[in-house]
Amino acid sequence: MIRYIIGKLLYSVLVLYGIVTVVFLLFTALPGDPARLMLGQRVDQTEVEMIRKELGLDLPLGTQYAVFLNDLSPVSISTVDDGPFRLKEEVRQEAHRLFTVANTEVVVKWPYLRRSYQSQQSVTAIVKQALPGTAVLAVSSIALATFLGVVFGIFGALYKGRWPDRLLMVFSIFGMSLPSFVAAILIMWIFAYLLGDLTGLEVTGSLYEIDEFEGKKLVLKNLILPAITLGVRPLAVFMQLTRNSMLEVLSMDYVRTATAKGLPFSVVVMKHALRNALNPVITAISGWLASLLAGAVFVEIVFGWKGLGLVMLNALNTYDLPVVMGCIVFIAGIFVIINMLVDVLYGIFDPRVSVS
Repeated sequence: MIRYIIGKLLYSVLVLYGIVTVVFLLFTALPGDPARLMLGQRVDQTEVEMIRKELGLDLPLGTQYAVFLNDLSPVSISTVDDGPFRLKEEVRQEAHRLFTVANTEVVVKWPYLRRSYQSQQSVTAIVKQALPGTAVLAVSSIALATFLGVVFGIFGALYKGRWPDRLLMVFSIFGMSLPSFVAAILIMWIFAYLLGDLTGLEVTGSLYEIDEFEGKKLVLKNLILPAITLGVRPLAVFMQLTRNSMLEVLSMDYVRTATAKGLPFSVVVMKHALRNALNPVITAISGWLASLLAGAVFVEIVFGWKGLGLVMLNALNTYDLPVVMGCIVFIAGIFVIINMLVDVLYGIFDPRVSVS
């Protein structure tokens, strides 16, 4: 089991390394000079060179890549002199030194996502500020999808082959095949534009809004349409999993035995069948929760929801590469960590994985 866990950890580290490498190469190859974008087009060339040196853009590509990995690594090196591997002062203050070799320190720190080109604010602070909106949206969507998916899946299994089951099957196929950004536009157009007077829902909005009299206030109705939009695809998947699993469990001997004993049908379904049928659904929930953090980007852009997606869009429009790269690396890290934890939990609680 220890070997299995270590293997999963090493595999996750390799995946993160590949993601970081692709992100670096992708954004390094983009055209444009960040230093000139920060200062404007009408600026002295000397100032541009100073900014390029401060950002490390004058270094060879291999050195820039090594510095980028060093900034993201939790165990990093920091030179005492003003070389490229000298950590920023705010990072050094919070880092814990392990040991020193010559003029090089080995420190433990949080990953450093650098600073915004435009606002000069720490990318970590920007991510922390935007993360709650994305997290609330993703958790609300997965909760809605889980509840409705299980309920509809049970109905589909109990009414197999009849019109409720066929109707739910059509909805499931439609939900799984519909891209999130297309669903966002359709739902926004129908419920916020055409039926806006009846629903009272806005086309765009965020979890918190600023009121000139009340200040910052919570507006939960703005969560309804984005959560429904983001939850459509996992809802369709959970409904199919629950239906198929329920049909398999309902045909087993112990369910027929419970029915023959005279137990009420509701007790047989909810207590005996459903508990065993939920295993594949619980497995899917963990993977979809990580996916929704990344998939929320398109939904946030359409609905103007203040989260990581909207932050990334604004950063792309202003060519603020550290913010875009930081958001992508953060989302990818969350995705890999959640999947790694799920795999480890499988190994701990599933005897079949332990034996293999």
